[in-house]
Amino acid sequence: MESSSGISSNSTGLQNSGSDEDLQQLMDQRKRKRMISNRESARRSRLRKQKHLDDLMAQVAQLRKENQQILTAVNVTTQHYLNVEAENAILRAQAAELSHRLQSLNEIVAFLSAGNEGFSNEEPAYGMAEFAEFVNNPWNCLSQPIITAAADTGFMY
Repeated sequence: MESSSGISSNSTGLQNSGSDEDLQQLMDQRKRKRMISNRESARRSRLRKQKHLDDLMAQVAQLRKENQQILTAVNVTTQHYLNVEAENAILRAQAAELSHRLQSLNEIVAFLSAGNEGFSNEEPAYGMAEFAEFVNNPWNCLSQPIITAAADTGFMY
């Protein structure tokens, strides 16, 4: 007997088993495609992860380099600061020494001026010759040198 689909009823059993095989092949093919797709997706994921890791490693290297440069700059700046501080301390000590010497010289001048008011043309008894020597060559009268600094040893008197 012939059905409306054009297939006889006797061959229906044979066709069902063929259909099951086709269905099984189709499912196997889809399963293979899905496995291939999953493998490709996993490969892309691993590549993205590796690229991200490489980018992070490059960033770490760059940050370490920048950190080293900053550390070097800080060390150089600190050394300059210490040098300026040492020079400033020397200059302050020299300024204090010169101020003390000026004050001493002003006291000497005041003392000599006060002692000479009562005398007319006579040589004063207490050091006018020394004072004249000082006026002509003031640096010979100083008994101690001004504080100086050596670059390597710090302060030197």
